[in-house]
Amino acid sequence: MATSTRTRIRKFGLPPGSLVFTGRKKTEQLHTSIMHYGPDRLEEIKSHEIEACFPYRDTDDVSWITISGLHDTEKIDALCRHFGIHPLVSEDILNIHQRPKVEVFDDYIFITLKILDFEKDTRHIGIDQVSLILGDGYVLMFQEQQEALFDPLRKRITESKGRVRRMKSDYLLYAILDIIVDHYFVNLEQISDHIETIEQELMTDPAPKTLNEIYRLKREVLFLRKSVWPLRESVSRLEKSDSPLVTDSIAPYLRDLYDHTIQAIDSIETSRDLLSSMLDLYLSSLSNRMNQVMKMLTIIATIFIPLTFIVGIYGMNFENMPELEWHYAYFIVLGFMFAIAVGMLAWFRRKGWM
Repeated sequence: MATSTRTRIRKFGLPPGSLVFTGRKKTEQLHTSIMHYGPDRLEEIKSHEIEACFPYRDTDDVSWITISGLHDTEKIDALCRHFGIHPLVSEDILNIHQRPKVEVFDDYIFITLKILDFEKDTRHIGIDQVSLILGDGYVLMFQEQQEALFDPLRKRITESKGRVRRMKSDYLLYAILDIIVDHYFVNLEQISDHIETIEQELMTDPAPKTLNEIYRLKREVLFLRKSVWPLRESVSRLEKSDSPLVTDSIAPYLRDLYDHTIQAIDSIETSRDLLSSMLDLYLSSLSNRMNQVMKMLTIIATIFIPLTFIVGIYGMNFENMPELEWHYAYFIVLGFMFAIAVGMLAWFRRKGWM
C-alpha cells in the first residue's frame, strides 16, 4: 500500500491525461506480439517496434495485439493515438493501481483487471494489471510483463482448435477474461492449502510466527478481495452493454464468466472468514495453554498449603511441644506430610482436575 501511495505522488499536479507509469519496470524492453487470424489464415508477428501494430487497426479478420512492458510511455502513447484511444484511458493503462472496471465508448470498450500469482516459495500473492481494449476486429492487451498464462489460448489459435478462429474479436476478449478468471481458482486453491497448513500448526504448536503469518495472509487476502470484487460488476456491465462490439452470440459465455467470478469471490470470502476464525482459534489456544499452566500451578500451591501449615506449627519456638522430644517424630511428620500430598493428588485426579 505504501508503494502504491509513493508511485501516485509522481502524478501530483499534472493535468488529466498525463501519461505516467506508476509501476516498476518488469521487462527491459517493450515487446509486441501480434496474432492476426481468420478461419483460413494465421499470421504471427513479434517485434520490439510499436509501429508493427499500426496496420492491424482496420482489417477484415481478427487481430490480437499484445504489448508487454508499460514503462515506455512514448510508445504506449503513439499506439493509443493511432487507435484513437482517449488520453484518460491511456492514463489508466499506465496506472497499474487502477481499480478493475469497464468503460464503453462509441468505437471501443476498455477493460482493466488483475492477474493473480501465488508464489509457493515466498507465499506471497503477486498481482499484475492487464488492460484490454476491444475494437472492431482487434483486441489490444497491455500487460506489465510477458505472461505464459495466455500460451494455451495462443496454442488454440495456432492449431485452430475450438471456435476462437471462427468467432469475432468479442469472443477473443471473452477467452482472455475466462483464462484470467480460471487462473484465480488455481491461486485460490493454493491459498486454501496454505491456510490448512497454518490451521494444523495452530492445533499442534501455535507460535508467534504463526500469528504473524495469519495477519500477513489476511492483509493479502483483503487486497485480493479489492482486486477481484469489482470484476463482478465489470463482467455484468459488459454482458448488459448495448455496444455493437459485443454480439449476442457471446452472451451465454459472459453469463458463465459472471458465474465463475461470483464463485471466485465466494472463495475469497471463505478464505477471509477462515483467517478471521483462525485468529480467534490462536487466541483460544493461548488462553487454553495459559489455563493449563495456571491449573498446574494452582494444584501445586494447594498441595503445599497444608504442608506449609504443618511445618509452620513445628517451626514455632515453644518449649512445651511434646512431639519434638519423640525419637521418631521427624520421620512421622514427614510421612504424614507425604500422605497428605498423595491423598490430595488422588482426590484431584478423582475429581477430574488433573
